[in-house]
Amino acid sequence: MSELRSQPYRQTIAVIGAGISGVCTAAHLLKEGLSVTVFERSSIAGGIWHYDDRVPGDPPYPSNTPSLGDYEVSQRGQFSYVTPPSEQRNETPQNQTFRVEANNYLSDLEAHFSPPGPCYRGLRNNVPTYLMESSLGQWPEGTEPVVGQRDVENYVQGLAEVHDVNNQTLFHTRVDEVKKTHDGSKWELRSVTLEKEELGVRFTERLHLFDRVVVASGHYNMPRIPDITGLKEWKTRFPARIIHSKQYRNPQRYRDQNVVVLGAGVSALDICRELDGVVNKVYQSARGGQFDLPVSLLPSSTRRVPEIASFILDNDERHQHFPEDGQHIPGKIALKDGQVLDKIHHVVIATGYITSYPFLPHLHSDTAPITEPGEYLVVTSDGNMAHNLHKDIFYIPDPTLAFVGVPYHVVTFSLFDFQAQAVARVFAGRAKLPSQKLMRHEYERRVLEKGLGRGFHSLHQEGKELAYVRELVEWVNEGDVHGEGRNDCNMKGHTEEWLAGYYEMKAKTRGLFPGRGIKSVAEDTTLRN
Repeated sequence: MSELRSQPYRQTIAVIGAGISGVCTAAHLLKEGLSVTVFERSSIAGGIWHYDDRVPGDPPYPSNTPSLGDYEVSQRGQFSYVTPPSEQRNETPQNQTFRVEANNYLSDLEAHFSPPGPCYRGLRNNVPTYLMESSLGQWPEGTEPVVGQRDVENYVQGLAEVHDVNNQTLFHTRVDEVKKTHDGSKWELRSVTLEKEELGVRFTERLHLFDRVVVASGHYNMPRIPDITGLKEWKTRFPARIIHSKQYRNPQRYRDQNVVVLGAGVSALDICRELDGVVNKVYQSARGGQFDLPVSLLPSSTRRVPEIASFILDNDERHQHFPEDGQHIPGKIALKDGQVLDKIHHVVIATGYITSYPFLPHLHSDTAPITEPGEYLVVTSDGNMAHNLHKDIFYIPDPTLAFVGVPYHVVTFSLFDFQAQAVARVFAGRAKLPSQKLMRHEYERRVLEKGLGRGFHSLHQEGKELAYVRELVEWVNEGDVHGEGRNDCNMKGHTEEWLAGYYEMKAKTRGLFPGRGIKSVAEDTTLRN
């Protein structure tokens, strides 16, 4: 009688998000033989590189607290039913199916469930394609260094298809809650799936159990709206004239008009360049912060102005109604140096995004200051960083929870792929994490060196990104419990070819950031996920 052999248990992993960080993570986990389920709230892989004509709804003015995210998290049981039902229950259209006849309402419902991303029609990569490449696959032969949004999206989707990530992905499925089970042995994940029907949509709530969870939901979800005097009143009176950069799609709606762009980062720079030659005037307002891009990168048609002090509405009764197309907003913008801007038609707020993981409410505190995260919180009231992560990846109190895609001011496709490889090897048992005590010690040393806040995850300083990858690779290979030092099993770092291209890019951009020790746009801009 033949002996029956049981199959070894396969660790189950949830990956939240199917942008480049989620696709890379899922692919490397699958290569390790693990059981992977990807949750993607939109209809397709690609993350922020997927263009959607629809515009996300207006965020609150000013921003909400970080735990609320960019969508309304459902209450447990709000849409719940079991298929097949475990018991008879009265199901109503309210908690199971919305039937609508108007297509525009259906579209609004979908956009509310899964807000469209920040991709605009003219988006192009700002780091050469030969650098923003995953180890999972090369760009097609002949690809130019700078390409359009569609080419980048195709690259990400190609990786997802070739490495079987699409077949492991639940599309139109949003994660609303992730928490540990009562005995602490598993992660319980609650998802809601939007399913289209002939006359409407159905929301289906499901509960899943996983051994480990990877958060790969990216940076660009919850818009940061500054609390500037009068801005809320301008938005209330003229809602279509005030938008966040996440809602920007193309420059044509601004033709021959005057536009104020708030912010001095990559999104602000890109939008100013898009508006060049289309609009009448562009004013870019900068606070003079550490990460402001230099004025030399702006088109000559854009005038940089100081930080905004307030938005002022005219009191004239003639201006109580919404201005017609082509008419300027009846008001003025006061700058902190005393200057006043008038005859403004539109305002684009490019002030970035808030760190937010609304599906992890127990790791959020909307009251704790940034200086008091304790040893368990990931996001505090400021929403400027993710706390308590080892190497910006593993949640120190429970490293069965990992994050991929947290660092910025990096070459994202490359660096996030290295992070994904590290996660896959640790979760597969091929590499060992340090003790919790050692991880805590390293994290606290970083806090002392870098300080808390937005710059904590930045690798913009000379050599920091390369050092991060080198240390990550060395640590993983030192702890490779199966490779035993064999070169064919080792995790590989940057190739000589990649490094040559990286240094070439630095040489071309040398001098753009005088006095800051920064030699490369790649090191000083938030390169898109």
